[in-house]
Amino acid sequence: MHFDLTDLRLFVLTADEGKLTRAAVRQHLSLAAASARIKTLEAQAGMPLLYREARGVRLTPPGEAFLHHARGVLRQAEQLRTDLQEYSGGLRGHVRVFANTTAVTDFLPEILPNFLYHNPRVNIDLQEKPNADIARGVLDGRADLGIVAGQVDTLGLRALHFSTDRLMLVTSRQHRLAERQRIAFAETLDEDTVAMQPDSTLQKFLAQVTDKLGKPLKLRIQLSSFDAMCRMIGAGVGVGILPESAARRNQANMSLALIELIEPWSVRERYILVREHERLPAYAQSLIDAICAHYQEDKSQ
Repeated sequence: MHFDLTDLRLFVLTADEGKLTRAAVRQHLSLAAASARIKTLEAQAGMPLLYREARGVRLTPPGEAFLHHARGVLRQAEQLRTDLQEYSGGLRGHVRVFANTTAVTDFLPEILPNFLYHNPRVNIDLQEKPNADIARGVLDGRADLGIVAGQVDTLGLRALHFSTDRLMLVTSRQHRLAERQRIAFAETLDEDTVAMQPDSTLQKFLAQVTDKLGKPLKLRIQLSSFDAMCRMIGAGVGVGILPESAARRNQANMSLALIELIEPWSVRERYILVREHERLPAYAQSLIDAICAHYQEDKSQ
């Protein structure tokens, strides 16, 4: 098929508006010109993409598929325009990173300041996403790198292991469970719980676990960062499930007790996901190197 971005924008607007006349106005085309473009698209596709009805138009099943891909092409075209504008302004590189909750709120804030300081002409677009969306984002090109943890379908992407973390039960030192060395997650479900926000990667994962157990968490408060969770837990509001790295960072200052979970899922291998068939720009590879080097230094200390 041969089409230009105007055709795609017109088709998306037509689907959104439900009327070709409104789409034509928004695209600054005459109705005749807009109609001709849509008919040309349908001729190239070899099938109707729209049902014409008295009150407007609606998508045929092939039209639904066309709309999905049209939105993707337009999104990538806009990203290309944005990236090129940044380059014209003196930027050398732009790295788009999709990452899970732990990466966004815990260890990347430790790594990125130094990386950005030594790479002043590189920008980073960091977005928190669920693990499944991270892999899909890298696969379809919306992200250059993905950072995931635990058992994840990598969709055939190259997975670079860079560290291992563990989820632990965290309590105040005065809590009745504080003296335990190990505990089953199911034993914690009767306790008041301090948790992350519902849309966080960690909380979605724990919700899946509790669904299988048939018993929900007793949520007292949900917060947007691990440090905030630790403050609440240390104050006796409840217990929480946190990455060991975040809990140990706050352990001394907030009087926390860390208790090992016996479940295998509590051990979480961390991976950087990249597209296997593409060679990364040097600045994106430098970011990968910075993340890996951070954990190599931790092991040597």
